[in-house]
Amino acid sequence: MTYEQSDQERVESRAHLLPEEAAVGSDDPQAQAEAILAESDRRLADQRAAPDTVLEHRTSAETVPPIEPPD
Repeated sequence: MTYEQSDQERVESRAHLLPEEAAVGSDDPQAQAEAILAESDRRLADQRAAPDTVLEHRTSAETVPPIEPPD
């Protein structure tokens, strides 16, 4: 059985800053936690939503032929 936290519990849990976050501070840890979790939820729903995480799948026929150096 899986334990699922409510949205409020998730936000409260995430609002406790990590050491590196605490080092730079946060004006509103609650809002920061909400934004982080919302983005995380979007990424879970659409695996291609995160920047730079889409891998291109090409066949060898779709690649550029190598340039042969002159003799």
